[in-house]
Amino acid sequence: MKRFIMLSAVVAALLCSCSQPENDLREITDKVFGLAKIQYAAMDAALAEDAFPKTTDAEGNLKTSDIGWWCSGFYPGSLWYIYEYTGDEAFRDLAWKHTRRMEAMKDRHTDHDIGFQINCSYGNALRLTGDSTAIIPTYVQCARKLADRFTPAAGVIKSWDFLRNDWRYPVIIDNMMNLELLTVAARLSGDASLADVADSHAKTTLRNHFRPDWTSWHLVDYDPETGDVRYKETVQGYAHESAWARGQAWALYGYTMMYRETGDREYLEAAENIGDMLLGKLPQDGIPYWDFDAPGTPLRDASAGAIMASGFIELSTLTADKEASGKYLDMARLQLRTLASDEYLAEPGENGNFILKHSVGNLPGKSEVDVPLSYADYYFLEALVRYSSL
Repeated sequence: MKRFIMLSAVVAALLCSCSQPENDLREITDKVFGLAKIQYAAMDAALAEDAFPKTTDAEGNLKTSDIGWWCSGFYPGSLWYIYEYTGDEAFRDLAWKHTRRMEAMKDRHTDHDIGFQINCSYGNALRLTGDSTAIIPTYVQCARKLADRFTPAAGVIKSWDFLRNDWRYPVIIDNMMNLELLTVAARLSGDASLADVADSHAKTTLRNHFRPDWTSWHLVDYDPETGDVRYKETVQGYAHESAWARGQAWALYGYTMMYRETGDREYLEAAENIGDMLLGKLPQDGIPYWDFDAPGTPLRDASAGAIMASGFIELSTLTADKEASGKYLDMARLQLRTLASDEYLAEPGENGNFILKHSVGNLPGKSEVDVPLSYADYYFLEALVRYSSL
């Protein structure tokens, strides 16, 4: 499909961004990880034994969840990134402490988000420690729990168990992020069927979730017996036909990851088209509105910006198009600089000990609006680590 033409305002912003000295991003990264050490050590001290950080309440105090909340793996994952960048053994110990708490997921009733929960915690632990004996059995068992949610007739993994609006088999674009659990587990276990499930889900989603302009619906509901598409909706965005920003971020990151995992060029082409679409929609500072089509002056979503930045960095290393690679990387630089500005970066001891301010969870549901979120921090730290490794 024809690639998108970038808006002149965004191109101007990118030119401004890439003209800044490169060493400022190293200084920014050092500053952010210095803050992260302060915030996340204080977070550990504030957490009850069975609690995980979630967001803040109306007074700015820390709100927590139990292990079943879909975000429970992001805190241990962030601790692993702090350890990776700083080399501070105290954070390796903290990362192990909170990762081991995730082991209970293998024996719990779960949904599709087990991919987030386990890959961010145990996946980073395996990547950074190589401790296969302690990690692989739990990792593979959790991947099989995710694969059990796959229905061959539909060709996709079911996302939510709750059914409303006459849904029968709802699948959300977020589910692309959970496929890495399957592809990695397939290599670790030798069970190719896990990778086959991931590939089927990604291919089916590619056929059904995207509009001609490469924006994505949030949810597609399937008939589980026939695989027919029943509904297409945007549950957490402004309107069904609108481009909910975090959904577009999941799509960019998910298809970039699937190309890295499989080498299938169909996934690379999808990621490039999604990336080009985003370059044409992002505001001049690179941080998306919570929904690109929301009227008025909508809220920004730092979480979507952080996810996009991480996705853009990886995509810049995978595409063979040098011009596109430069544009993706320039946008990521711009997004990282903006997120590290006073507008988004917390002061030590503030913001419930989270790193980033101004994320939007579910505005239509009046949940987590203009607050810190654990996954915003996770993907921000991941993006900075990825950039520092280039």
